[in-house]
Amino acid sequence: MAGSERSKMAAGEWYSCLDDELEALRVTARDAVFEHNMLSPRERGNLGPGLKALLGGVGEGARIEAPFHCAYGFNIFVGDGVFLNAGCTILDTASVRIGKGTLLGPNVQIYCAEHHKEMAGRQAGLEIARPVEIGAHAWIGGSAVILGGISIGDGAIVGAGAVVTRDVAANTTVVGNPARPVKRDSVSIPSDQVCATRVS
Repeated sequence: MAGSERSKMAAGEWYSCLDDELEALRVTARDAVFEHNMLSPRERGNLGPGLKALLGGVGEGARIEAPFHCAYGFNIFVGDGVFLNAGCTILDTASVRIGKGTLLGPNVQIYCAEHHKEMAGRQAGLEIARPVEIGAHAWIGGSAVILGGISIGDGAIVGAGAVVTRDVAANTTVVGNPARPVKRDSVSIPSDQVCATRVS
């Protein structure tokens, strides 16, 4: 199908990541990420100004710790109170939506880009972009990897180091590589003991 490589990427078709327009967009993202990562914590606050302007949507109180990396930025949408701990990477060739109150531990990686399976296709820079959606009040453990095309439901827990290759239902806990459901420990926390401190 005719059209720019950016339009093909947005449409979920095969496109070439070697395209000049896409490279220019990645340079813009790298500049915003560099600023965010280099600012002192007091200057940065919840988000560096360039990164906040770049992202597709930022809810109230959302926070991204440094260092952080993204491919384009404009495909990332984070809800109110979302927290990304240090070292998170989001290759947002497609939409990445993270629901309110969701926590991402250190070094969580989200990969929307899928390279071509044929060597010649990879040499030509061919990729296809698959969106990721994470519901509200989910918890993604440190160093988890979420592949493109995945949906994670509200309240789900992804264990540290898990590789998520299939959708995760709401209020389900998954662990391992590939991630599989396990029985969730049932621990209730009295409402008067819930604090606002972010955890990894």
